[in-house]
Amino acid sequence: MDAAGSEESIAEDVGGLTPRQARRIRIILASVVMAAMAAVLVVRLASRTSVLVVGVYGAALVLCGVVIELSRHGRTRLGTWLLGVGLVAALAADWLLLP
Repeated sequence: MDAAGSEESIAEDVGGLTPRQARRIRIILASVVMAAMAAVLVVRLASRTSVLVVGVYGAALVLCGVVIELSRHGRTRLGTWLLGVGLVAALAADWLLLP
């Protein structure tokens, strides 16, 4: 039995996700959020070209990339917290800084 098989049997006994499944879910979630931020960036740039718009949404895109890398290296909890806090900060910056 390989390591992946033993992780899945342990997770089935406990009823939770295996670490591999958790990493995949975080990577998929961060990728979807990255695509959404890119779409919002395009829409916001169409209505107003501003360095602040590029800065806020560019930082959110970089944050999503960092979360994907953290998840690939097994830091899923840190990546989840960083994604949540970073997205709240990006939306707050959009609401407060951008007219």
